[in-house]
Amino acid sequence: MNGVSRAGSAIGLHRVLAPAGVLPQAADRLDATPALYADEVRIRVRRLNLDAASFRQLWTEHGDGAAVRAAVLDIVTTRGKMQNPVTGSGGMLVGVVEELGPDSPLGLAVGDQVATLVSLTLTPLVISDGLAGWDGRTEQVPCDGHAILFGRSIAAKLPADLPAPLALAVMDVCGAPALTARVVAQYVDGGRPPSVAVIGAAGKSGSLALAAARRAGAGRLVGVVPHQADGAALTTAELGAEVVLADARDPVALAAAIGAPVDITVVCVDVPGCEHGAILSTGDGGTVIFFSMATSFAAAALGAEGLAADVTMLIGNGYAPGHAALALDLLRSEPGVRRLFEDRVAAQ
Repeated sequence: MNGVSRAGSAIGLHRVLAPAGVLPQAADRLDATPALYADEVRIRVRRLNLDAASFRQLWTEHGDGAAVRAAVLDIVTTRGKMQNPVTGSGGMLVGVVEELGPDSPLGLAVGDQVATLVSLTLTPLVISDGLAGWDGRTEQVPCDGHAILFGRSIAAKLPADLPAPLALAVMDVCGAPALTARVVAQYVDGGRPPSVAVIGAAGKSGSLALAAARRAGAGRLVGVVPHQADGAALTTAELGAEVVLADARDPVALAAAIGAPVDITVVCVDVPGCEHGAILSTGDGGTVIFFSMATSFAAAALGAEGLAADVTMLIGNGYAPGHAALALDLLRSEPGVRRLFEDRVAAQ
């Protein structure tokens, strides 16, 4: 296309329309026109995966598939990207590489089927089919359109042995098991297997985090779920965890259900208000990892202060070297995790 030789910014500053001086994730509007800059890649979009917190908020507000579909279309059209204005979050996508700028460093080729491992909140995006193939009732959104990747974007080729919707579901949350494994390994290297509680353990990120913790050498494992059906599914998955039922928004009940405070608590639920319970369930000197886009930094920081809790709190940023490969390997090697994912994908 015309203009492919134009030099742009590796972090996408040239695509920011407003306000001036911010990075694409913080922008109100992005330029999503298809003509490429020299280090960019254009993707023909086949499917979006809205992050769980964003989809929950949209459904709660609108309560109707057609209205949710209209809301997503309005966001993308207005902002040039998919970034929920309430939650601030987006998701990711899969598609086919359509065109490459001559200086693209991503190692992709035209025709590659890929999943983007960067958020839709910073990805220039155009939807061209009006989301005609989506009923607005699921996190995964079949669609047609295009998206732009920058020089410092991240994308992974879809594995040939997995259906695209399943691979997308895994890659959407692949940062969670990678960081969980890293933190557990630090405790193990220090001479003791840590106890780990995963809140939301029957979900996508939760089940992978639980499997990653066990593989990395954790001792006691606790899987926290809100409903009996989730507990039964987690028990069937055979991930070696004590399964407990608790509402993560009730700090005292959550801590009581977990019992002895754990060394590491991993929060993988898509509802707000879980910060205090996670902190209360973690022992002094322990670590809390927040992987939910519903997490409030203020609630976490002030809650820890108010509880006089000596804990390290980490915000999972969705990226760690090798995160996609680790998550896919866990899916392939843990039949219970795969069943949980396949059931969730089938439900959509």
